[in-house]
Amino acid sequence: IQKLCDRVASSTLLDDRRDAVRALKSLSKASKYRLEVGIQAMEHLIHVLQTDRSDSEIIGYALDTLYNVISNDLEEEEQEENLPKQVDDLGSQFTEIFIKQQENVTLLLTLVEEFDFHVRWPGVKLLTSLLKQQGPQVQQIILVSPMGVSRLMDLLADSREVIRNDGVLLLQQLTKSNAAIQKIVAFENAFERLLDIITEEGNSDGGIVVEDCLLLLQNLLKNNNSNQNFFKEGSYIQRMKPWFEVGDDNCGWSAQKVTNLHLMLQLVRVLVSPTNPPGATSSCQKAMFHCGLLQQLCTILMATGVPADILTETINTVSEVIRGCQMNQDYFASVNAPSNPPRPAIVVLLMSMVNERQPFVLRCAVLYCFQCFLYKNQKGQGEIVSTLLPSTIDATGNSVSAGQLLCGGLFSTDSLSNWCAAVALAHALQENATLKEQLLRVQLATSIGNPPVSLLQQCTNILSQGSKVQTRVGLLMLLCTWLSNCSIAVTHFLHNPANIPFLTGQIAENLGEEEQLVQGLCALLLGISIYYNDNSLENYRKEKLKQLIEKRIGRENFVEKLGFISKHELYSRAAQKPQPSFSSPDHMMFDHEFTKLVKELEGVISKAIYKSSEEDKKEEEVKKTLEQHDNIVTHYKKVIREQDQELEELKQRVNTLTSQNEQLQATVTQQVSQIQQHKDQYNLLKVQLGKDAQHHNSHSDTFQMNGIQVEEVSKLKEELEEWKNKHELLQGQLREKDSVIEKLKSSQLELGTTEQSSQTSRSGGLEHNNELQKELEMLRTQVQLQSAEISKLQLENQKLQVTNTSADSVLGDSGATAANSSESEGRLQQEIKELKSEVKALSEEKESLKQHLDSSSSTVAILQDEKSKLQQEVAESKKEQDDLLVLLADQDQKLSALKIKLKDLGVPVEDEDDIESGDQGDEDEDGDEEEQD
Repeated sequence: IQKLCDRVASSTLLDDRRDAVRALKSLSKASKYRLEVGIQAMEHLIHVLQTDRSDSEIIGYALDTLYNVISNDLEEEEQEENLPKQVDDLGSQFTEIFIKQQENVTLLLTLVEEFDFHVRWPGVKLLTSLLKQQGPQVQQIILVSPMGVSRLMDLLADSREVIRNDGVLLLQQLTKSNAAIQKIVAFENAFERLLDIITEEGNSDGGIVVEDCLLLLQNLLKNNNSNQNFFKEGSYIQRMKPWFEVGDDNCGWSAQKVTNLHLMLQLVRVLVSPTNPPGATSSCQKAMFHCGLLQQLCTILMATGVPADILTETINTVSEVIRGCQMNQDYFASVNAPSNPPRPAIVVLLMSMVNERQPFVLRCAVLYCFQCFLYKNQKGQGEIVSTLLPSTIDATGNSVSAGQLLCGGLFSTDSLSNWCAAVALAHALQENATLKEQLLRVQLATSIGNPPVSLLQQCTNILSQGSKVQTRVGLLMLLCTWLSNCSIAVTHFLHNPANIPFLTGQIAENLGEEEQLVQGLCALLLGISIYYNDNSLENYRKEKLKQLIEKRIGRENFVEKLGFISKHELYSRAAQKPQPSFSSPDHMMFDHEFTKLVKELEGVISKAIYKSSEEDKKEEEVKKTLEQHDNIVTHYKKVIREQDQELEELKQRVNTLTSQNEQLQATVTQQVSQIQQHKDQYNLLKVQLGKDAQHHNSHSDTFQMNGIQVEEVSKLKEELEEWKNKHELLQGQLREKDSVIEKLKSSQLELGTTEQSSQTSRSGGLEHNNELQKELEMLRTQVQLQSAEISKLQLENQKLQVTNTSADSVLGDSGATAANSSESEGRLQQEIKELKSEVKALSEEKESLKQHLDSSSSTVAILQDEKSKLQQEVAESKKEQDDLLVLLADQDQKLSALKIKLKDLGVPVEDEDDIESGDQGDEDEDGDEEEQD
């Protein structure tokens, strides 16, 4: 090794150096020479990489030798039992030596850019090995290197599959636990390239390359909100749908396909994990529904022949896709299993949960699915509880409902079924006081001949019979959830005289460690019975129950037993995440949502135990006063909200009316412009008629008239009479219009003197009437012009009669000009016809304009009436609102006086803002706790 190193360092010939490096490569493969080669040759090999860049062969040998020295991938026959630990240390030490000089890693990045296979491939393997040994340090060097990550991304585009596949492995190591590098890789189009590779390789039917791509995608997306958002916005969720297309025959899946599908399902879960920000999770859930991914997962869920571990993971995936998303929960409720008759998927899954022959992990997955279906889903909760109520139970027994399955599991001999059914039923009641009250109506037939007992009574009966710890813990969690925040349920529980003695007896005894958990839960149930007690039962009032605890148990002992719950190891484990994951059935004790309830109630129950009766009374009085005040405030808020809605509606009506008014004004202006156009056309026609009249007068002396012209003249006379009659009618109508306008003016003047405040609102109507007057004036002038035209036509008629008489005297001497007179006569007749048609058209237009004016004047009057009514309504609503605000101010003063009195008495009083925003604060606190979990 020493000689070879000397040859590498001192030989001038490239061939000699190449042979020496080749020999070192062979020696480095053997584990017994690996240490020696590493110590003596590393410096020389790095020098070769720096100086002999032109020869790809020697560079390849040098990179392979360094890989053999640094890597721990030894041949199987050379591995011994005591060797691996030493090997790990050796690879790590050599890596540390190599990366001490950051230039070495930068040099390696440059070599990886080379296209030559003998350089690029060993370079990729060496860099991967460095990242395995000293990941964070190498990541930091690559991150600060210019274009370091971008250069490595080019490996995914390499046409040689070996380099591309090893490039995927390199990026896997590079992106581990480094959010900055993950973001750079994602924005270098990694998602597109990796999804293309998965598609090319055949999706879930692909080989180990698909598995490596999926692991890299998980690295990029897990706990990286930026990349998750980029993945969703880039529409990559839609490309995941073909991964889950399965056929009818699902037997004989290869181990690789199972692994691939498992990773694909985990990738879906990464995007909708409950630990992600709620907004990001919700948007991914919606995208999965819209692209059909959820539907595809439900198909796998109901398919036959799917391997058990894939089915379990699919159930978990569907659970998180529907969790807290109403749209997805509604779809899941509608999914039916392909059986005869079809059964809802929820019922089929619950059958598996309460079946003790099913695998434990599958039963846990079904419970999680049921919990996610009911999470923030009051509609789903109502549907489940309704299947237990007497009115909805199927008397024929043809179909099994979800409620019947839960009751069956609750009272079966299998303790795991008892626990799962109790937790599932508790989730159906979570944060839903209405359903807690409805569930009190459920009656169970225990045995033939005996009267039915309530579900609450049956739970306490089983509890007192001393069943397994797991069963009792499940039932106590159900009872605590049921009774919390529901005084009616507490009253029903206390109504059974055996319940309180049983609880005090359990808490007072000194039992072993296993029973301590049951004692803690009994203390919690007793505490809830005190805290939510409305004192409706004389024997079980708050004060009497506290005295009972003081005598039988002792307050300190009670609080200590209550603390057993939160100190338990299984409680801490369940509080971490919503999914129930237990190493064995024996560890299945606590539910995630129940841990939140314990955290919420433990402190308040401890305080309630130590409070005196006087403090309780004062607190009750304060609560009642605050409730009354809240009711009054709520009532007034409701009234104000209704008035606001009415005001909005009135405003909208005013807006619509003003828009209609504007439209009408626009039509009026349009009509005015049309009238102007008609006037211009009329003036043009008048000029043309004047010219034609002059032309006919100059030639009338030379024309000789015949019998046809006499007939035309008589017709014209008749038409002139008709026009005179029409003219008189129009003048009469104009006079009527004038009288209407005068009346409008006088009425508006009277209104103006009585209501000065509404002058501005009515000025628009006056302006509109002025415009109408102007239009009428224009029409008058138009009629006057037409009458002038009629007088002109009369003059023409007289002239024609004179020419007619003169023509009779010289009729015999007309032989020479007969032809010319016939032509002129034809032209004259044609022009007379044209004039008649134009006059007729003008009269029709005049009629239509008159109709438009009539309609617009009527709409103005209607609009004015409606506007005055609206103003009156707005004034009345404002007055009512002012009265309400005065009442609210009085109430606030009374409340502040009460608060001062309470503070003087030493009672802690919450601020008004805290009371009003209490609900919202609770929801925020729940959300924060869930996010931390």
